[in-house]
Amino acid sequence: MCRKLSKYAVIFLFLAVFGLIFLLRNASTLENWNCHTISALDQLQSRIQSSFIPVNLPTFYHNHTFCAHLGQKPSPEDELEERYLLDSIAWPGPPPRSSPIVLHQTSDPVHSLFTILPTKEGWEWHVGDELEALVQMHDFQGRCKRYGGDFLLARLHSPELGAGVAGKVLDHGNGSYSALFPLLWVGSAQVEVTLVHSSEAVAVLRRLREERPDRVFFKSLFRSGSLSETTVCNMCLPPDQKPLCNYTDLYTGEPWYCYKPKVLGCDTRINHATGGYLKQLLTSKEAPLFQSGVNIKVHIHASGPDRINVLPPRKDRAEVESSVKPEAIQLAPSGYYYKDSWRPLNGVTMRQFNESSAITQCLKNKVIYMHGDSTIRQWFEHLLAFVPELKHFNLHSPKKIGPFMAVDSTHNILLKYRCHGPPIRFSTVIASEFRYISNELDGLSGGPNTIVVLSIWAHFSPYPVEVYIHRLRHIRRALVRLLDRAPGTIIVIRSANLRAQDKEVSLYDSDWYTLQLDEVLRAMFKGLNVLLVDAWQMTLAHHFPHDLHPPPAIIKNMIDMVLSYVCPETKKSQQ
Repeated sequence: MCRKLSKYAVIFLFLAVFGLIFLLRNASTLENWNCHTISALDQLQSRIQSSFIPVNLPTFYHNHTFCAHLGQKPSPEDELEERYLLDSIAWPGPPPRSSPIVLHQTSDPVHSLFTILPTKEGWEWHVGDELEALVQMHDFQGRCKRYGGDFLLARLHSPELGAGVAGKVLDHGNGSYSALFPLLWVGSAQVEVTLVHSSEAVAVLRRLREERPDRVFFKSLFRSGSLSETTVCNMCLPPDQKPLCNYTDLYTGEPWYCYKPKVLGCDTRINHATGGYLKQLLTSKEAPLFQSGVNIKVHIHASGPDRINVLPPRKDRAEVESSVKPEAIQLAPSGYYYKDSWRPLNGVTMRQFNESSAITQCLKNKVIYMHGDSTIRQWFEHLLAFVPELKHFNLHSPKKIGPFMAVDSTHNILLKYRCHGPPIRFSTVIASEFRYISNELDGLSGGPNTIVVLSIWAHFSPYPVEVYIHRLRHIRRALVRLLDRAPGTIIVIRSANLRAQDKEVSLYDSDWYTLQLDEVLRAMFKGLNVLLVDAWQMTLAHHFPHDLHPPPAIIKNMIDMVLSYVCPETKKSQQ
């Protein structure tokens, strides 16, 4: 009996040693296999749990150490809304570390992969189905990431058909993500997944936003007679350094300050201009997290096929269920491109305004007020270039600054543009020309022949989100007052859009900052009688490179959508 046991012990010992050698030699392969297996299991578990357990977002980090106040003290209701908005955009961060992060431990788009998943019916997709791609992030050493927080973009497109739609990315919190797409056209559809920033880079961006809102600064010229001085200005300035000039708006309470000139008084301010950008904001460990072509807006490759062929709709859609049922309700995009034309899914029937005469007939007897940043000035310039009947009325305003005005006396059309109040990074704006949008809205009579178009986002990226919430709250209240006294007034709000990114742009105007502002804007104007032009999805779904000022083809689609809303297609013309 003992001899038999001794014999078995030798066999077991041999097998154990052999197994250990096998594990050591194939550790990398096993880790990869384990990574994808665990991701799939975790994903399945999260889907099951999400049906029963509400998602608890991490509480947004509030930091008011730099700006002790941001204007008027909010009411309890405003504070409650602010807390809700900030919590709704809370972003998961990397786990705490005892030592500084190093590049090789961060997300690497080259080592990361995505895989198209089959439906319950197999490898066949029809219009009306939902496509899902599973993304697994790896670091620069090829190891699986075990936590979420990466900023990914996803789109489904077909260059042959001129089609594209924005995807929705779900973070599973374990290094894996689901990119979800509605299938809206018949034919080829290719998945594209892009890493904009790693979770580690996002953590740095969040720190900069909360701790260094002064990384973009401004200046004003003060002049009296032959004496002139220039000082630094911003939304909030440390009061312990120099005396301040307070230019807080009396009606809205929007704060703005300049350091007081040494000799001249505060009432001698002449203009406002961009002062510059603070440099050397990153540590030596943080700088490698922002490298163009390495970890800023780099595509992630597929581990297999990256495209599918979409078949016509199934005969019986009732039997088809989504593979990710809990999230599918939120998946509906605002629209998609087909044959390079935007097709809204928000109830607006798209018309093509390819002739200037069609535009003038639509805008006949109307006054259009455009307020905001340069992305709405771009609409003014597009209409001026495309509609020869609109004549620019020279107000002797600085180029690219405004205010601007154009008139079509034949069709009784008046088109006006004015930039929003500070912060705004324009070259030089005459101080007396500054207007806050809410104050301008309060001065309008409104009515069915009045169109108000707003776009305000691009200059708020460096600041804590609370600054943006406060500005939008004043605008929303002014819009409510306007619609109360003139219910027929047409209101259009242009959302934020994606832009080109490199290291410098990312630190001040990252798409991650823009995304957070954009989500706040959508939430704050939800339920109001306004048209939202979804510039975010219109730039994400298109094949053109991202640009702060999108190319004319995208601008035309945006303006066509507005005109389709202002002048909907009649039943007679539809027939």
